[in-house]
Amino acid sequence: MSLDYRQAAFSLSAPDRQQLPADTGAEVAFAGRSNAGKSSALNAITDQKQLARVSKTPGRTQQINVFPLDATHRLIDLPGYGYAKAPPAVREHWQQALPAYLECRQSLRGLILISDIRHALNPLDEQMLAWCEAAGLAVHILLSKADKLRRGPAGNTAARIAPAAARLCPGATVQLFSATTRQGVDEARARLDEWLLADDRA
Repeated sequence: MSLDYRQAAFSLSAPDRQQLPADTGAEVAFAGRSNAGKSSALNAITDQKQLARVSKTPGRTQQINVFPLDATHRLIDLPGYGYAKAPPAVREHWQQALPAYLECRQSLRGLILISDIRHALNPLDEQMLAWCEAAGLAVHILLSKADKLRRGPAGNTAARIAPAAARLCPGATVQLFSATTRQGVDEARARLDEWLLADDRA
């Protein structure tokens, strides 16, 4: 059984977890530094061009966006982090709100962390991994923009990042990904199925 990610549709934007839909069913969150390619990854996985807005201004996503797949499964787009021009109050809010979401959201099954392969893992990615480790949350890392490197260097980067990520968050897995060439889309969908459908298969 596999979910149809093309059915994803925008539902709402929430300033914090209290305004999210009822904490039932199963969801997977997407996180990443601003300009890492998070919106492009969501669009590629859902086979849609503008489900998540791709902006030339990094950091545009400053709320939690909810994309239901059906009545009980959904994708969550977390605010891009690390954008220097975000107001200090906004940065401080998410510094507190994101760990609380990761730790307290019962329907959250895992986190997809998008990290630009040319700059992975940056300190903010490492902070996100530490939060996930503290929350006991499964993590799968998409090394985005893999098309920007030749196959050999891209593979070497993935091999170097995997053990580093696992040290920060035991069990974290890594794959190459390119929204441009669609490299790794099927692998990412398979990981989403594994998490989102785990309760259905139990």
